[in-house]
Amino acid sequence: MLRRTLPEKFQLKLEDSFMLAPTVRHMAFARADGAPFAFVPGQFIQIHFNYDDGKPTKRSYSVGTIGDSGAVQRLEIAVSYVEGGAATKLLGGLEHGGQVEASGPYGRFCLDDKDANQRYLLIATGTGVTPYRAMLPRLEKVIAERGCTVKLLYGARNEQELLYGEEFEVFAREHPGFEFHPCFSRGARAAPREHDRLGYVQNVLPEFEPDPHRDIAYLCGNPNMVDAVFTTLKEAGLPVQHIRREKYVSSR
Repeated sequence: MLRRTLPEKFQLKLEDSFMLAPTVRHMAFARADGAPFAFVPGQFIQIHFNYDDGKPTKRSYSVGTIGDSGAVQRLEIAVSYVEGGAATKLLGGLEHGGQVEASGPYGRFCLDDKDANQRYLLIATGTGVTPYRAMLPRLEKVIAERGCTVKLLYGARNEQELLYGEEFEVFAREHPGFEFHPCFSRGARAAPREHDRLGYVQNVLPEFEPDPHRDIAYLCGNPNMVDAVFTTLKEAGLPVQHIRREKYVSSR
């Protein structure tokens, strides 16, 4: 069940960071007050700051922390570099120990305990894969308890831009009900793997034969991809309530 409490504002302190890809930084924060952060996997936070002219603004980031206890000590996000972007200036230059103001959690892009489907189709591009990382413990439960299967189709231009790829590969090896399918739009990696695919995710999707009688789909990432996959799934007969969407729009 999703929490109904109002999102709160708090300070986050940067504890760790590293580059996931040439233009994406993984950032791990803790609340400056030491309190745990409660969220449902699939939800996001907002970072609040001011433009150079003092005008307030905010940016949204999905929580990628792997944890299913309801509250975590580390709040992890993936931040894309946007040329000339105000958030890039803020977060790209943030040093360990530096603080930012945040609020949350927000959103309903979450697994529903009432689902009775046989298969989940999880589809993402870019940093849109972040919420699926957070969902892994819950996916483990639905695989074990309901015999549900999961197909994760993740679109990236090349292997260097495949975020958290090795983590998903390990999870797939340890959970036979889960398959991870990287979809490369700019050509195969140097050492292709069994579940790799070539092409955009929306073009690869028909191979998996979406079925309205067994599937619930989650779409997250580039708006053009989300719209194209949504159309394909509707044409396959999936009801709109079984196609759950979150669009990522790059903002300056």
